[in-house]
Amino acid sequence: MSLETDIRKMVESIGLSLYDTAIVNENENTIFRVSVTAPGGVNLDQCVEVSHLISPLLDVTSPVSGEYRLEVSSPGIERKLKTLQHFERSIGEKVALSTIDKSKFEGELIAVENEEIVLKTSEGEQKIPFRSISKAKTYFEW
Repeated sequence: MSLETDIRKMVESIGLSLYDTAIVNENENTIFRVSVTAPGGVNLDQCVEVSHLISPLLDVTSPVSGEYRLEVSSPGIERKLKTLQHFERSIGEKVALSTIDKSKFEGELIAVENEEIVLKTSEGEQKIPFRSISKAKTYFEW
């Protein structure tokens, strides 16, 4: 089993869902980010609980070589969309995406059908094959 699978099982054991894991470098620090979700949102106490729950696992199976910092949080209101499940969970939200051929789209995510993302844009309904998306995120209009 993979580390992400083990983390997913632990997170689900306390009623949350694993959204994503990522290794990032910021200001010469390595950070292992774990994003979790739940219906109605995630609070600070739940993030602390996840951190305490998965820390022993990470002591045995380190996500990176060398020192790192663990961060557990919700993915936020503006978040990256990497999987079909991410898109499915974001139906009804505003999405900005780029495709492999450098096309850009913005609009309301209205459906995920047959591995296609359906956006309602100012030019009408656009169907974009999931496999052609290079980058996508939700956004919030203030």
